[in-house]
Formats: sequence, structure tokens, C-alpha cells
Amino acid sequence: MENISHPRTAPPLIFNYMSEGNKPNQEAWWQPALIMFARLSAWIAAPIIIALYLGKWLDRKFSSAPWLFLLCVGTAFLVSMVGLVRNTLAEYKKIERLSKKK
Repeated sequence: MENISHPRTAPPLIFNYMSEGNKPNQEAWWQPALIMFARLSAWIAAPIIIALYLGKWLDRKFSSAPWLFLLCVGTAFLVSMVGLVRNTLAEYKKIERLSKKK
């Protein structure tokens, strides 16, 4: 085998947003969508996880299985729905505002 010396080149990026004419400090086209996905996913997961642990703890403490657990999970569901709707409406307003600028 021959040892051929090549200049070191950067590996290709999966999301090469620099080729689309973006400036280095400008966010990529996919970044706002990823942030919105993470925020909406947190509104689903966080209240439910908290309710699971809180409901189990309350049921053990007051020997009321499964009623306080179900109450906590139902409340978490309502909190999740309110948070999702509020964030989704805010995102729609932001999209409308940005589309009117263009």
C-alpha cells in the first residue's frame, strides 16, 4: 500500500447550512422546528412524569389507591393540554407575523 499524503479536509456535515448562504451566527433552517418540538414534547412528558410520582406517593401516604394517582394524572393531562394549546397558538402567531414581514 502506498502512503499518499492528502491535505486534511473537513468531513461533510449532515446539515450543511453554510452552503445555503447563511451567515455563521445565523440559526439553521431546522433549528426553530427542533426547539418547538422539544418545547411541545416537554409539555407532554413533564407533567405526566411528575403526576406519576406524586400520585404514587400520595396513594402510599394516604392509603387511597388508585384515586389520588388518577386525580394527579387527570390534572397533569389538563395541564399538558393547556400548555400545548397556548404554545401552539403562540407559534402560529409567530409564523403569521414572520410571513407578513416577507
